[in-house]
Amino acid sequence: MPRYVLTIRCQDQPGIVLATAQAIVEAGGNIVESDQFSDPVTGLFCMRTCFDSRTDPAERLSSNLARFDATIGLRPVERRHRIMVMASKLDHCLADLIYRHQLGELPVEIPLIVSNHPDLEPLAARHGIRFAKLEATPSNREEVGRELAALIEENAIDDVVLARYMQILSPEVCARYPGRIINIHHSFLPGFKGAKPYHQAYAHGVKLIGATAHYVTAELDEGPIIAQDVEPVTHATGPEELIAIGRDIERSVLARAVRLHAEDRVVLAGRRTIVFAP
Repeated sequence: MPRYVLTIRCQDQPGIVLATAQAIVEAGGNIVESDQFSDPVTGLFCMRTCFDSRTDPAERLSSNLARFDATIGLRPVERRHRIMVMASKLDHCLADLIYRHQLGELPVEIPLIVSNHPDLEPLAARHGIRFAKLEATPSNREEVGRELAALIEENAIDDVVLARYMQILSPEVCARYPGRIINIHHSFLPGFKGAKPYHQAYAHGVKLIGATAHYVTAELDEGPIIAQDVEPVTHATGPEELIAIGRDIERSVLARAVRLHAEDRVVLAGRRTIVFAP
């Protein structure tokens, strides 16, 4: 029997859970997993429900939930998110995503890798993934944005993952794909900005370093946060060791964020995210 994942976001009000359950039952479905949260900050009700159904439940759900003015997401579990991974020269996050995908740990498809340098093309070729190089500079950001949009449409891309892509996306791209672009940031935000962040951290004698995965918005490194982690360090931990520790955290945090998003476990609530962790 086909399995579906349903997400709902709307203003909190009575009757949402009942209407959802009735729609699923009327479609011949059976709920196997469900999580919900009423967010006191935004007043939004968020729910993720996984269920089996003999018939397509879309019409029944739309009808039953219409009065709640809800944003509804419905995906057959067998249809995986298609992601475009973007990276510059560093390959640790990209290679980790490919490896986890091949192990079956990431329920996604990776049809395309995009970079502003040629360095990662051999990695893409080894895994049979199409590679596209875009000459990205601060002066041609809008042009690159149009090329990215064309690649997204041409390859039926659901989501974009910035795996240490060292360029800023245009405001137009950020606005066009809200909640569909994930970035990994090399600190437990807020953190050290600019060049050589780990050297800055060492100079300041930090005792924790971390990484943050978040959705991209036009406000640089201030999008809704999906996942974070930190690792303790000491005064004796040098810059090179900090970099190595940072790479490990970046890999794991980005992979966790991509998996949560790909399983439809992240619901946007204003500047916040509601994460229904497994």
